[in-house]
Amino acid sequence: MKETLKQRTAKGLVWSGTLSAATQILNLVIGIFLGRLLTSADYGVVGVLTIFTAIASDLQSSGFTQALVNQPHAERRHYNAVFTFNVIVSGAMYAILFFCAPLIARFFRQDCLTEVSRFVFLAFLISSFSISHGGYLTKKMRNREIAVTGILALVISGITGITLALLGYRYWALAWQQVTYITVITVGRYIFTDISIRPTSDLRPIRRMAPFALKILVTKIVNTLSSNILTLVFGRLYPISQVGHYTQAYKWNTMGHSVVSNAMAQIAQAVMVEARYDGADSAAASPGPGDACDDRRTAERQLRVFRKMLRFTAFLSMPLMLGLSLVAREFIILTIGPAWEPCVPLLQILCVSGAFLPLLTVYQNLAVSRGRSDIYMWLNLGQIALQTALVVLLRHHGMTFLVAAYTAFTVSWLLPWHIAARSLLPYRWRSAAADILPFALAAAAVMSATHLLTSYITSAVPLFLTKTAVAAVLYWLTMKVFRVSILDECETYIINHISRKRK
Repeated sequence: MKETLKQRTAKGLVWSGTLSAATQILNLVIGIFLGRLLTSADYGVVGVLTIFTAIASDLQSSGFTQALVNQPHAERRHYNAVFTFNVIVSGAMYAILFFCAPLIARFFRQDCLTEVSRFVFLAFLISSFSISHGGYLTKKMRNREIAVTGILALVISGITGITLALLGYRYWALAWQQVTYITVITVGRYIFTDISIRPTSDLRPIRRMAPFALKILVTKIVNTLSSNILTLVFGRLYPISQVGHYTQAYKWNTMGHSVVSNAMAQIAQAVMVEARYDGADSAAASPGPGDACDDRRTAERQLRVFRKMLRFTAFLSMPLMLGLSLVAREFIILTIGPAWEPCVPLLQILCVSGAFLPLLTVYQNLAVSRGRSDIYMWLNLGQIALQTALVVLLRHHGMTFLVAAYTAFTVSWLLPWHIAARSLLPYRWRSAAADILPFALAAAAVMSATHLLTSYITSAVPLFLTKTAVAAVLYWLTMKVFRVSILDECETYIINHISRKRK
């Protein structure tokens, strides 16, 4: 019996959520070990390279991964063409960055960056051989295979990094961790892809997908610049140890919101594309005077899917990230040690933006699923232009002030995205407020109440445990009192899943 879209969505969410949660748990364990073995300067050395590796990775995939997923019926020749294109572009990019390594070292005033960057840049070259395979697995919603590969890559790369850190290899431990992770991911994608993807001389599919993919490429580069602009600025203005404190705060914030963001990113585009084309196929099967009604029903169906994803995302991300901000000090001291306490205020501020970033992921996937990569591109271009102007204007006000301004801007950028969503679907402001604000206000109220209720505790361990337990119980009770349907649906799904397993 064929699974419905709702069943495939739930199943995909379970596996993508499993991967996302397992990823962050493993990253937590690995981060604790490495944080206690390495210094802030070690993290700063590798952290300033993030923007270069990320942009190179964007260029290598060139937006064709999303183009493959957006194809109603992707064929083997599409995957072969993307594979060939990725490898060629990645080889050229690595050659350019290899020779630019001394310039990067000079810009950040760190001579060691020449050798380290040349090694770290190998990661995106290796990954180019499996971009098409990753697109195939995402297109087919093979989330279980993606989860297994990701977890295995984390374990192996984590063991590699910790071992090298114990042996005294300092920042090289972080470099090897990155390269090992990508290598294992690449091997895993080959193992789980059940079609043969190989080089080809037929690049005609690339030309047909190029207009859509180019807009995605520009947007991905803009997103990368947006996410890493502060690291770039801090790397130039402040000592490398201070950059390391920001890098650590940014890492923990990213790990937190990625639990939700990555789970939604793995399925959102594929699910909304299917919701759109299922409706379109139904309309095509019965053309005639009712075409306008069919189009309206298709839009309404996709709107229902979009709103449910948005509510589910807010339901998870708001308490998770505001909760992390609540326990930030105890968390940092208990995990990576008191030496990292200067990063606590930065982490607390970043967690506010982290609560809203998963919502942006859902909005972005809506635009892509509707084939509007132009909206995706222009909104992100506007974001990086305004963020850059903001950072330049405020660069002399100190690191904490800059992070706060960056966070406020990130949250406010939801407004342009909602305006764009209204041009794609009949999505009102009142509906958006009803989908997002109740969870944000409930989470904020719960964290404030938890802070007051636990203010008498002074010891770090009891305070961390009490805050976590009290916040979780209060949030659950709040959702129950107000009869939030998302909580009921989650509980029903879990109960039914457990019942089926027992049978």
